[in-house]
Amino acid sequence: MTSLFEEIHEAPPADVPTRRVTITVNGQRRTVEIEPRLLLAHLLRHGLRLTGTHTGCDTSNCGACTVLFDGAPVKSCTMLAVQADGHEVTTVEGLAGPSELHPIQEGFRDEHGLQCGFCTPGMMMAAKALLDRNPNPTEEEVRWALSGNLCRCTGYQNIVKAVLAAAQKMRGDAPGEQEESS
Repeated sequence: MTSLFEEIHEAPPADVPTRRVTITVNGQRRTVEIEPRLLLAHLLRHGLRLTGTHTGCDTSNCGACTVLFDGAPVKSCTMLAVQADGHEVTTVEGLAGPSELHPIQEGFRDEHGLQCGFCTPGMMMAAKALLDRNPNPTEEEVRWALSGNLCRCTGYQNIVKAVLAAAQKMRGDAPGEQEESS
């Protein structure tokens, strides 16, 4: 068992309640002892050392903390970790193995869909949720799916191109073969 308090600092005072939760994170079942007020983003970053989940605003405005919760994109900075008990969470670290990139990651690399990289993990997770439910999105559908994620560097055009390129690759289409959608 992994205890958030053992990994970060001393155990909490005896009068601070804790709760044991079990969450499947990136396919691995994890059991932790946490304070009920702990945010999911903080558990992921500090307790489980999955630092790809970024926190930018703590108000759910920026989307840098977006993870998949049972396959749906959620902003982990406003979700309590206890709410994830018994559920599956996927972070950007869970997209691909250590020696290969997921097509979404390749798309961001190949289409220059990142600059500073701060928003990138959240953008990728929102894109993954979209492509899991719609393998052939239009540009408008990509923009809508990413509308809850802010980027202060790229102007979004290359991010949209990256998601469309990833969709094409995931479908197995040859470059330039994407179907025209209305």
